[in-house]
Amino acid sequence: MREPLFVKQNAQKWTSFEQEPTNDPDELADRFIQITDDLAYAKTFYPKSKTTAYLNGLAAGLHQSIYKNKSEKSNRFLTFWKYELPLLFKTYQKQLLYAFLFFMVFCFIGALSAKYDENFVRLIMGDQYVDMTNANIMKGDPFGVYKNGSETLMFFGIAVNNIYVSLITFVSGIIFTVGSVYYLFRNGIMLGSFQYYFFSKGLGAKSILVIWIHGTLEISAIIIAGAAGIILGNSLLFPKTYKRMVSLKRGAKDGMKVAIGIIPILIVAAFFEGFVTRHTEMPIWLSITILASSLLFIIWYVIIYPNKIYKATQTYHAIQS
Repeated sequence: MREPLFVKQNAQKWTSFEQEPTNDPDELADRFIQITDDLAYAKTFYPKSKTTAYLNGLAAGLHQSIYKNKSEKSNRFLTFWKYELPLLFKTYQKQLLYAFLFFMVFCFIGALSAKYDENFVRLIMGDQYVDMTNANIMKGDPFGVYKNGSETLMFFGIAVNNIYVSLITFVSGIIFTVGSVYYLFRNGIMLGSFQYYFFSKGLGAKSILVIWIHGTLEISAIIIAGAAGIILGNSLLFPKTYKRMVSLKRGAKDGMKVAIGIIPILIVAAFFEGFVTRHTEMPIWLSITILASSLLFIIWYVIIYPNKIYKATQTYHAIQS
């Protein structure tokens, strides 16, 4: 694209960014990403033009505004989930991948064990739960367990339990990473055998439409908690160029941020389990919509958005250097 046309297409946007400043963190982030994209394009095709110099100054101003706002206590809460946590996901993407792969392998082991040992599900889930579920299946209400008790009490109980499990999964990483992998093993084996149980009863598709309404966020958060524990454990095992204690403090700090950062996801998952999952006869399209929205959110927030923020930050620093 020729430079005059490039300027014509974007001049109004640039002028509005310059003449209409904002302190809204979301708007600042959006403006910064747009300007760095334009600046990267200009730097590539018009490296010595006045347009490039102008965009460089505009990007610098937006960058300063973002970090100025980040230093304000009132915005610290928001910027943690807007910038800091996603960038941690990007920094520790290998640990997230390892936790995911561990969990999937353990799920497969659980399903395989349940297939070849009819007592395995009882060993993992307990006789009481299996007998109750078998009775519910006979009554034509296989997921009746989610309808028991008060919605509000169930929500609070599940939320507290899930947060506890996730924090334990993280903290256990101090045992040379093995502790967190063990909790991924426990949860993976349980999920694999649990899911196979329903498939063996001819209720596989139905179980996905019901259980994964809350399970998508809940299981994703447990995997992320496992990754936080791996961050902690690896900082002790593999200090790299840092002194071991310095590396451990750094790993503990970053791992704790990740573990705390997923608490809102666990709360939403508990809300779904307490108030939504119990409606097992909801329309299929609604169940799929909730499930798919949860999955897309996890993919976007943990993978896509962190890469976008990282790319924008790297572009800015590369241009400045």
